[in-house]
Amino acid sequence: MHEDSRLRETFGGSWQGLTVEEIRGLDADAYALWRTGADVPAGGAETRTDVAARVEPAILEALEPLAPGETLVVVTHGGAARAAIGSLLDLPMERGAVIGGLSNCCWSVLEEFGGGWRLVEHNAGSLPTPVIGDDE
Repeated sequence: MHEDSRLRETFGGSWQGLTVEEIRGLDADAYALWRTGADVPAGGAETRTDVAARVEPAILEALEPLAPGETLVVVTHGGAARAAIGSLLDLPMERGAVIGGLSNCCWSVLEEFGGGWRLVEHNAGSLPTPVIGDDE
């Protein structure tokens, strides 16, 4: 096991530690934009682009020593995972909201595909099940 501080959750600046109701009372317009997936700084701190820029390299570096066929398990937080997944899939950040939330204790599965990555499962709570015709 290896710990990497780059896998921490989005730093929420002035929103850190507040409830949703408190954030809305403090900064309703910015919060509404952030909830739609806009790449605005959460509480004046990190944007989703900022988060992806620190999480994706941590993942890619952890992959380097693996042999073909080995699996990397990355444990992080939902917002950090979504930002990294979107970046790994080359989604424009403004389209990142197409990736749904990640519930507690659930996971996503990505696999190498055509020189990049594809999302095989997301917000999964059971072991991956093979898809017929996807065994190439």
